[in-house]
Amino acid sequence: MSNVIPSHRQRTKGMQRIDLAYAELASSEVVRDINRDVVLELIRTRQPISRADLSRSTGLQPSTISSIAEQLIGERWVIEGPAALRPRGRRPTLLSINPGMVIVVADVRPNQAIVGVVDLNGRFLSRESLPLVADPERGVRNLIACIERLIPQHPDKSFEGLGIILPGRVDPTTEQLILAPNLPWAGYDIKKAIQAAIPLQVEMDNDANACMLAELWFGRMEGVRNAVLVTITEGVGAAILANGQLLTGRSGLAGEFGHLCLDPNGPVCGCGRKGCWEVFASTRAAIGYFQELRKQAGRPEQPAPTSFELINLAEDGDADAIEALNRQAHYMGQGLRIIVTALSPELVLLNGGLTSAWDRFGPIVEAELAQNILTGTPPRIVVTSDVELARLRGAAALVLQRHAGYSRSNASDGKPVRRKRSPKKNA
Repeated sequence: MSNVIPSHRQRTKGMQRIDLAYAELASSEVVRDINRDVVLELIRTRQPISRADLSRSTGLQPSTISSIAEQLIGERWVIEGPAALRPRGRRPTLLSINPGMVIVVADVRPNQAIVGVVDLNGRFLSRESLPLVADPERGVRNLIACIERLIPQHPDKSFEGLGIILPGRVDPTTEQLILAPNLPWAGYDIKKAIQAAIPLQVEMDNDANACMLAELWFGRMEGVRNAVLVTITEGVGAAILANGQLLTGRSGLAGEFGHLCLDPNGPVCGCGRKGCWEVFASTRAAIGYFQELRKQAGRPEQPAPTSFELINLAEDGDADAIEALNRQAHYMGQGLRIIVTALSPELVLLNGGLTSAWDRFGPIVEAELAQNILTGTPPRIVVTSDVELARLRGAAALVLQRHAGYSRSNASDGKPVRRKRSPKKNA
């Protein structure tokens, strides 16, 4: 009987049904890659772990586990550690993720970039921030200079790749930034410029998609098949997990909920249209509300606060800051209502913006969402604990997903997609 990889599955009374319209025959090589990914993930989540325990956990034959383990060791994803203590019998050697393998990560935002080095367990070895300019050639040149400063700081590490997340949409076929209303770099070949200067394979994607990958690799997504992750920064973006697969859509544009229209007579958005969700719910919108309230009250002019400074002002009892963030929270709830109505996720993850003061402003978002739910109860809302680290881990997860083996993405047709592994290159 041929092996079949189901992309769309349903369980009814304990039985798994395969929708054959979305199934494809799998070669033995594909099956090996899938087994390899399962083993690598188990090593990462349960390390240190023996080959025997891997065999028991996966149901794979010990000989198959040994073959996969040797392959992962040869590729330097995994190392052998000390022998496990046993009361009697042979003492098995334990497998762990290689701490010497690291990834360069960059979180590019409209006004700044944060660059770091992270290992395969999500631990950060170094970080540096730098201001960005609107001109893409100069901005990328400054980014390259920052990366070139960081890499020599870790001479004992092997660099697997470079992950870059951007506040816009990257076409998965051309790997070009094609939509970035808040960053005028669309059309500039970012990947080509960086790979010409840095001897590492570069992977790029939208920040929300990368953050969703981080939750899948490092976070709290066990058992979750349908979820939406919303990033709230200078703009508002989203990533969609549907039936266990990350949706990208045509040209990678799926999830641009920030540009759904809430008010056709509203302010002009960076995309050129009026009244988009992000002009009401982004951190820029909250700062704008604050400045407007101060002006209306005749208060002295002062430099616009950052989003973190605005939250600190609210925590200190500043009435204008509290009102500004209350408005942002109401609009966040309104936009989430559209997402929940359209996709019916079981979980909504929020990253950035109000999440650092969720105890205070989260109930407003949740009440706005619950007030207009079509039926049943609203989905569970979870906020990321550290916004900056979550985004950088997303850039690392992007490289892990694309370099570690067989990745399943719906791209545009819902079918598994094989990515060619990148050659290992030490910087």
